[in-house]
Amino acid sequence: MAGVAVAQPQLPPVRLSLQVRVLIGLAYLLIAAAIVVDLLTGPGSTFSPILAALPVLAAISTRKAAVPLVAGLVGTLAVGVLSLANSGVPTVVHATAAATVLAVTFTSTASVALVAARERELAQVRSVAAAAQQALLRPVPRRFGPLRVAVRYVAAAAEARIGGDLYEVLPTPYGTRLLLGDVRGKGLSAVEAAVDVLGVFRDASQTEPDLTTVARRLDGALARRPGGEEFVTAVLVGVPDHGPATIVNCGHPPPLLRDASGATVEVHPPAYAPPLALLSLVGGAYTARTVDFRPGELLLLYTDGVSEARDAADRFYPLLERVAAMRADDPDALLDELLADVRAYAGGSLNDDAAVLAFRRDTSAGARRSLL
Repeated sequence: MAGVAVAQPQLPPVRLSLQVRVLIGLAYLLIAAAIVVDLLTGPGSTFSPILAALPVLAAISTRKAAVPLVAGLVGTLAVGVLSLANSGVPTVVHATAAATVLAVTFTSTASVALVAARERELAQVRSVAAAAQQALLRPVPRRFGPLRVAVRYVAAAAEARIGGDLYEVLPTPYGTRLLLGDVRGKGLSAVEAAVDVLGVFRDASQTEPDLTTVARRLDGALARRPGGEEFVTAVLVGVPDHGPATIVNCGHPPPLLRDASGATVEVHPPAYAPPLALLSLVGGAYTARTVDFRPGELLLLYTDGVSEARDAADRFYPLLERVAAMRADDPDALLDELLADVRAYAGGSLNDDAAVLAFRRDTSAGARRSLL
């Protein structure tokens, strides 16, 4: 079977903070001062061993192994020049200084080569993870019949490409069905759990008229996973083309319902139900709540990466209060405003992955236009 060629990823340039650049500059000044003093103090002493710092300093700001190698060779040559200027120093001292510079040069060069190779491997793994992310969480169209839909997924770290939050929106014989969930686990096993949830949801949503049955099938599929210890908090929503929406909450933060005036309330389930994979341990059953989802109203689903974002005083983000005060009524605009507000509240970055899904039922005229 023919192999697939994978291009070597291009590594971004090394970014050094101002503090690090200042320290490196001071180190170079110290080396220059030592050389000047060495040349001026006569033949009885030498500061040439300080030149061993040259390849180390060169290695800090590059991923190219040739840079510290050249710096080290320049340092070795400088040791030879200083040996001529300080002929009173024993030859063994100059030879030891040159050997030290060369040893540090080879070590620094090998270190840069090793770090660059590992960063290329990591970049390649991240590119594969990005492809897995796209396959796992497919793009969501902006329109589903009378619904206008928007979704956002934000990884906690800028380098991250895949996490434990999941979502799906599907047209079914029973209307549009939506899922937002959060896998409580880490690593490949958590990704496999997310794959299982999405696969069962995509199948069961097309064949099960009752949304609580879909939830039970999701719970059973996760509970039967061999060796799996992950569980998933999730909220399932069914929205027919006409009539109220149905919400099944499986241990997940309550959705927010916002009416046309901006008034916002939390939609709590009729009774507590455990996360997916834990129903058989806790007992009980998944129950559905019916919501009179009128034209112009919007439902917001979110993971705890949003609701549990904290400010500098360690206070949780006041999601209900902030959403009620936002002016945007379009789902896309609302999610952009919400995530910008959460980032600002948390000091510019999130400590956990965050997924948000918003959908608004258009007026009858708007829905008809969307279907033309």
